Amino acid sequence: MTIEMLLAAARTAQARAHAPYSRFRVGAAVRDETGAVHAGCNVENAAYPVGTCAEAGAIAAMVAGGGRRIAAILVLGEGEALVTPCGACRQRIREFASPDTPVHVAGPEGVRRSFTLGTLLPDSFGPDTLGLPG
Repeated sequence: MTIEMLLAAARTAQARAHAPYSRFRVGAAVRDETGAVHAGCNVENAAYPVGTCAEAGAIAAMVAGGGRRIAAILVLGEGEALVTPCGACRQRIREFASPDTPVHVAGPEGVRRSFTLGTLLPDSFGPDTLGLPG
C-alpha cells in the first residue's frame, strides 16, 4: 500500500464532496489493519453544525467495511494552507489509531507534509485512558 493509493482514493472522494456552502471540498482515505482503503468526503448541510467531515466519512466507511484500526490516513484539501484534521476529527482518528499512526496532509499537487497522530494530538484521551485496549 502506497501513499499514492491513499491519495488516489482521497481524490476520488473529494470530487464527490457535497460542499455547496463553503465550496471547500475535502477528501480523506484511511488504510486499515488489513490494508484495505476506505474513503470519505465532506458533506455539508444547510443546518451547518450537522455536516460531516471527510475524515469522519472515511472512518465510518472503514468500520462499516469491517476495519477496526487505522494504519494510515491521508487528508486532501485545496488552497495554500495545510488542511489538517479539525480537533473533532483528530479525536475520531484517535479512537482507531495510535500516537505513531501517520497522518498525511495533501493538496492538489500531492502530499505536502506528514505528521504522526501524537504530534497533532499530544497527550490524547483514548480507549487506553479508560483501561481498554486500543
